[in-house]
Amino acid sequence: MLRVGIVGCGNIFTMHATSAHHLKNAEIVGVCDIKKDRADKAAKKYNCKAYYDYKELINKENIDVVHVCIPHYLHPVVSKYAIEAGVHVLCEKPMSIKYEDAIENVRLAEEHNVKYGIIFQCRYNDASKLVKEKLEDGTLGKVISARVVLTWSKPDEYYSLSDWKGTWDKEGGGVMIDQAIHSMDLANWFINDEVESVSAHMANRNHSIMEVDDTAEGFVKYKNGATLGFWAMNNYGCDDPIEIRLLCENGKVVMDYDNAVITLNNGEKIEAKTVIDPDVVYEDGKDYWGFQHIREIEDFYRAVENDVEPTISGREALKIQKLMCEIYKEGTKNFEKVNN
Repeated sequence: MLRVGIVGCGNIFTMHATSAHHLKNAEIVGVCDIKKDRADKAAKKYNCKAYYDYKELINKENIDVVHVCIPHYLHPVVSKYAIEAGVHVLCEKPMSIKYEDAIENVRLAEEHNVKYGIIFQCRYNDASKLVKEKLEDGTLGKVISARVVLTWSKPDEYYSLSDWKGTWDKEGGGVMIDQAIHSMDLANWFINDEVESVSAHMANRNHSIMEVDDTAEGFVKYKNGATLGFWAMNNYGCDDPIEIRLLCENGKVVMDYDNAVITLNNGEKIEAKTVIDPDVVYEDGKDYWGFQHIREIEDFYRAVENDVEPTISGREALKIQKLMCEIYKEGTKNFEKVNN
């Protein structure tokens, strides 16, 4: 039975706590939040101890695994403390704001023989798994070109409810690092090659109370010749399903997070729809988060128990972290801020 602690009892907490509580090989023994009422409420629900300082949770509860579910800028800070204490870490995306912080924690985790995983739950969707399988077994051949489109709604009210979202220093950006990162991770994972160059442009076109990107577009070239174009914005009227398209040597892919349609050049169609476990109910969970946190968390716990690398280890997650940092480096060179 793994002793589990969760740092951060905000919006994403339910995805981790519900999953850990549901899995038979884990027990939540402590939760932590600097906001006392949130920690107390979570502790009461899961019949565990409340902490208001993450160091106390890590030092006092003899935990095996800590889930890091806090603002982006604190991800590498808390992860590092836990790693150096010999505690396995499962951290929400992104690993960090700065690439060098992510590299340092990967190094430390390997040095301390600690499992370090990063949440990219969309890779566990049945749609994503089908596409990856057909790329790896040669059915689709190599990806020639890919595109990602995300049009969601995050009005000023969304940012007014947070003391860290919409800031460069605490969130590290906006629509790309917070919303589009999952779609970009899937496309990058499908292409599975080293990035050669990145061009990007970012703007804030429709938000008056936050300073970061609400719109971004760009183009990525890979060393194997594949390309990835992307457009993301959170100024739409609703959260529309994302769209990822792949042009491959042997066919095409059209997918969102839950559904995938593969059309091969010979006319054959292969489809997948993500199956949701009806027994796992994430209270107040958002549909656009998907419902596969439990699959990744179960995979991570198995890695801890069997002393193997988790599927999405820190080293694996460095691939998308590096790409996102390059997109922000290029995209903010001529950042456009429209006065609203």
